[in-house]
Amino acid sequence: MVLENESDTFDIGGERTVHRLGYGAMRLTGENIIGRPDNEEEARRVLHEAISLGVDFIDTADSYGPCVSERIIGDALHPYPDNLVVATKGGLLRNDEGDWLPNGDPDYLRNAILGSLDRLGTDSIDLYQLHRPDPDVEFSDSVHALAELKDEGKIEHVGLSNVDVDQLETARDIVEIATVQNQYNVGNREHEDVLSACENAGIGFIPWYPLGAGDLGDKADALREIANDHDASQRQVALAWLLHHSPVTLPIPGTSSVDHLHANIKSASIDLSSDEMERLD
Repeated sequence: MVLENESDTFDIGGERTVHRLGYGAMRLTGENIIGRPDNEEEARRVLHEAISLGVDFIDTADSYGPCVSERIIGDALHPYPDNLVVATKGGLLRNDEGDWLPNGDPDYLRNAILGSLDRLGTDSIDLYQLHRPDPDVEFSDSVHALAELKDEGKIEHVGLSNVDVDQLETARDIVEIATVQNQYNVGNREHEDVLSACENAGIGFIPWYPLGAGDLGDKADALREIANDHDASQRQVALAWLLHHSPVTLPIPGTSSVDHLHANIKSASIDLSSDEMERLD
C-alpha cells in the first residue's frame, strides 16, 4: 500500500498539499519520550520507509526527547524532498521527572525556534505550532511572537495545539492559522467544536492521540465488529474513521516499527460505508 490518491489530500495554509495520513514522530525517542531510542538505525529506517510509502507530512516537537526526534529527522531526511512538510512545535518543556511544562514567553519561543531550525537543518520551518497555551503568559503575546517569526521568514505557516475555539479565534485575528492539533479520536470527541470551527475556516485539524492508546470507550464494540468485516485491526478502522469523518482531519499515527507503519498506511485504503460511519459516529 502506497499513499497515492490525490483526492485524499489537504492544502496546508492553502498551498502546501499533503496526503492527509501523516506520520507523528514522537515515538522516535526513548522510553516515556525521553532520551534517544534504543535503536536509532531503526528509527531512521521508519522515516525513510514512511517517505517511500508516500507520507509527505511529518509532525514532531522540540520537547520529544527533548530535541531527540527533531535531530533524528534532520539527520535522516535532510536535504528534504521538495514535497515533504515537516511540522514541529515549541512552547512545552520537559523537566527531569518527565512532566510537560508550558512556556509561552515570546523570548523563549524565539530561542526555541532557533534550536528547531538548527536540529532540522533548515532556514524556515514549514509548519510551526504553539504546543500549548501557557496560563502564565498572555495567549495573544505568544501568538504575536509566532506571527513576527513568520514575518521574518523563519516560519512558513503557523499552527496551534491544545486550544479551544475562543483561543483559535483570538489567534486568527493576529495571524493566519494553518492547522490546529488537539486530542481527538473515535472515542473522544471533546474538541468536536474546534474541529467544526476548523472545517468552517478551511484549517487543518491534526488529531493527536488518534488511537487513544487502544482506549476507545463505547465505540470499542462497533470498532471490533467493523474491523472483523474488513479483515482489519481496530487501530486501522479508527484511523479510517478519522479520514472519513472530516475532510480537514490530518491523522498522524506514530510508531517506531516499520511493520506498524505499514499497518497504519493500509488504513487509508479502508472504505467505510455510511452505515459503518453512523455506527461509529
